Amino acid sequence: MPAICIEARHAQKVLDETLNKTDANDADGLAQLAEAGFYKAVRVKSFDAMLTRTLVGARNQLLSISTQLSNQIRGLMKTFGLIVPNGTGRVFDGNVRELLDGNDGLARIILPLLEAWRDIRKRAADLGRQLVAAARESQATKLLMTIPGIGAVTAVSYVAAIEDPGNFRTSRSVGAWLGLTTRRYQSGEVDYDGHISRRGDNHLRGLLYEAATVILTRTSARNESSLKSWGLKLRERLGFKRAAVAVARKLAVIMHSMLKTGEVFNTLAGATA
Repeated sequence: MPAICIEARHAQKVLDETLNKTDANDADGLAQLAEAGFYKAVRVKSFDAMLTRTLVGARNQLLSISTQLSNQIRGLMKTFGLIVPNGTGRVFDGNVRELLDGNDGLARIILPLLEAWRDIRKRAADLGRQLVAAARESQATKLLMTIPGIGAVTAVSYVAAIEDPGNFRTSRSVGAWLGLTTRRYQSGEVDYDGHISRRGDNHLRGLLYEAATVILTRTSARNESSLKSWGLKLRERLGFKRAAVAVARKLAVIMHSMLKTGEVFNTLAGATA
């Protein structure tokens, strides 16, 4: 039997109208939605896309655990007056071991955490190499990486989420799909725009925001573009965060247009998306 996935938020609004929340009432409500056709179908991602998203998610989880462990080590050592200097990777490892020198009692507690931290970072690096290899094998990913500020993780995540550019009728709709457009409330004489909707893929939206931050703050003079100039003007008028969100939305639109046309990033046409 063919299966159709429906949008959970839309179905929830309808099911919440029932007086009593029971499994039987929910099943009856879903059956009525299917019978009337009053539902929004959700695109089911392919196996390869889900595999890529799993790789990205597993790497992010390991990086998050690594950060938590390093913060835990810093906090435990601070209790004994040992302040670990700023640093990551081997610098952090060396600083911790230097401070523990001569303190055998505390070392027996901290060193197992430090070894776990090193092992997790090693596993995260292994997944990172798999991610970079996947990015090099995909023409779509290499195309998106011509944009300054777009790295392998962002490009792979975007391609896995979009899959086929034909899934979207227009490139502008991608910004709304990712929750980067403002919400609107209108009732009678009341009509105002609120914050962005934050719908869709939270992780990809965060990656695009990071890429926008890089474009506005860290790109060199040789990577100047109309998109960056437009974003800097917005920053002067609206502030950095709003400007970064606007640039992230335009990035989502531009990247979809690039996948659809197969053209590399045009530094002069970035702000016209």
